[in-house]
Amino acid sequence: MGTKKVVVDTNVLISALGWEGKPGNILQMVVENKRELIISHQQMKELERVLSYPKLVFLQDGKERFLNLLLNIGTLVETTGTMKVIQEDPTDNILLEAAIMGEAEIIITGDAHLLKLKNYRGVSILTPAQFLDLVH
Repeated sequence: MGTKKVVVDTNVLISALGWEGKPGNILQMVVENKRELIISHQQMKELERVLSYPKLVFLQDGKERFLNLLLNIGTLVETTGTMKVIQEDPTDNILLEAAIMGEAEIIITGDAHLLKLKNYRGVSILTPAQFLDLVH
């Protein structure tokens, strides 16, 4: 059957880096190869941008190590950026498209626009807590 594939939203990944908790547990599952991380080039660019926000005070070395970790453990997928499912925040469509292109089963997010979908083309959309409840 293989390792189940997940897309982890940028907000959850940033939380995993800075504050651990449930997002940290999810990242640990990916690092331990219990889940396969699907990530797009567009999301990696978004991560780089968000990690540079002045209010997030991560050391440059830590940011680079985190991005390299994601590149090493994740499966990169190409997205076209043409999906237009979520109108309120078009950048959320990047995650939907990555999930479809990477054949992921779950998107893990704290984003209300995505969460209200609950499911998209067979991909479940869950909060970190819902995901951890599901797998434990």
